[in-house]
Amino acid sequence: MRRVTWMVAVVMCLALVLAGCGIGKKDAGSIVKDLDHVISKADSYQASGSMILHTGSQPQEYQVEVAFSPEHFYRISLTNASKDVTQIVLRNEEGVFVLTPHLKKSFRFQSDWPENQGQVYLFQSLARSIIADKDRQFTTDNDAYVFDVAANYQNEQLSRQKIWLNKKTLAPTQVQVSDANQNVMVQVNFTKFEFDAKFDKDFFQMERNMTSWNMQTLPTMSDVKVTDANHPAAGVTDKNLTATGGQSDQSQPTTSTGTKTDATKSNAAASKPQSIGIIEPSYLPKDVVKQDITDMKLGEDAAVLLRYKGKYNFSMVEVRPQAKSVSLQPGDIVDLGFTIGVLTGEDKKTLTWTNDGVEFRLTTGDLPTNEMIKVAMATEGQSGK
Repeated sequence: MRRVTWMVAVVMCLALVLAGCGIGKKDAGSIVKDLDHVISKADSYQASGSMILHTGSQPQEYQVEVAFSPEHFYRISLTNASKDVTQIVLRNEEGVFVLTPHLKKSFRFQSDWPENQGQVYLFQSLARSIIADKDRQFTTDNDAYVFDVAANYQNEQLSRQKIWLNKKTLAPTQVQVSDANQNVMVQVNFTKFEFDAKFDKDFFQMERNMTSWNMQTLPTMSDVKVTDANHPAAGVTDKNLTATGGQSDQSQPTTSTGTKTDATKSNAAASKPQSIGIIEPSYLPKDVVKQDITDMKLGEDAAVLLRYKGKYNFSMVEVRPQAKSVSLQPGDIVDLGFTIGVLTGEDKKTLTWTNDGVEFRLTTGDLPTNEMIKVAMATEGQSGK
């Protein structure tokens, strides 16, 4: 009996020694297999946190919320922490939507997004980048596994990323995306990540997300200088976007006597077409120069047209739009960092994005997509002239 007890004690001591030497700990290969199993199950998840961009002259912080359902529906909410402006990306059975609720503006189009491109705040994108990189680097950090892998994003400046995964759940806790000089350009910190999340039936529907966002952070009309949806413009077909614009169905509040409230009258005054300051990008491709600037109108809205020529030729329309819904041809979402853009067309491409109440439409027949993204990103932080 004593001999058996002694042998058990020896085995236990040996196990402790082996554990201290690292034997029995998970290696990168086994974690990759676990990750592959997790994403193949296609379970739901919900996450929130912050994203800090270091791509401009000053860091910009955004609050990020991500939701994914087993039906492969997505909801991503990006809120600019300093401007209190929210943009929402939805994917449901009707297609992909890019919503700007405070402008009462929505785009709907058909796309494989996000299956055809990575997003730094999506678990699937992070997991697949770890699985795909055969030259991945692996370390541990307290309660996290840390992978250093190649980045695969539309912005070619982003070359590598470090991803922290919780050791118990494999949920991401932090992401740092760097350029070729190892400068951190994007950082995401997840403060909450829940697998097997439950959602209301209409959680991923466009109507709910256009009306139930946080009204407490709604900028005033003077802050964003946009027109009101109570007096929408007539439907406009824009050949650059190959899209037909329609009006949002907005009702006007009335008093018990059937007259408009003072607030509605104020909104009616705000809905008059406003002049727009000209915003010029701080970056242009080599051997490209500005040709001219022309005032124009899109329906009821005052706009400006900037044309550029040289090695590449493109135009950019800037307008403060009235509220409307737009259905586009097949397209893709383009992550510009400070906002979400929509890229449509093939031979003639148009990149559309909204920032500070201004809608931009960059159209070209020969400018490469990566250069379109650079020009679009170079409009951030530029003041209207």
